[in-house]
Amino acid sequence: MADVNWELFDRQVAACTMCGLCRGIRHKVPGQGDREAPLMLIGEGPGQVEDEQGLAFVGPAGQLLTKMLAAVSLPRERVYICNIVKCRPPNNRVPLPEEANACKLHLRMQVALVRPKVIVLLGATAAKNTIDPAFSITRQHGQWIERKGVWMMATYHPSALLRDETKKRDAWRDLQSLREKLRELGLYQDLLSGSP
Repeated sequence: MADVNWELFDRQVAACTMCGLCRGIRHKVPGQGDREAPLMLIGEGPGQVEDEQGLAFVGPAGQLLTKMLAAVSLPRERVYICNIVKCRPPNNRVPLPEEANACKLHLRMQVALVRPKVIVLLGATAAKNTIDPAFSITRQHGQWIERKGVWMMATYHPSALLRDETKKRDAWRDLQSLREKLRELGLYQDLLSGSP
């Protein structure tokens, strides 16, 4: 992906008709945030509010995500946030495997452009499509794996925490583990201070 650039990425997402999700949406939601962030967060797909605004994680789950990041002193504007699919699935259903596969080109391009050192996968769909199709969020959340120099961990999606508060304690432990991993890699202070 040597000739990849953000302009090409934006054009590619805007023109994409590789799956049926692009029909009946208001906006595509490519993602947003610090395009040079060492930390990237990947969720499942846009919801209703995201579809209306064209921005990732701005609805209730996004508001909780902002609070979760703040709980470990990470400013949301210093991370890059996107989803497995860039169009809202009908009624917020889980993206079908063929829909997620069609969108992988966009996600790979984003990762190549941002070049994060750490990726946090929010929820089972993100983990299954990035780490392993057999990934179990209840059993494997909080576990770190390293691929091609990038550290990855999955935790519960904020919408799951809104539905089931008993998962919040596990999610908090995962966030603390994220903070420790960023410290271990020498990235935490940069994220706090806003230094590139």
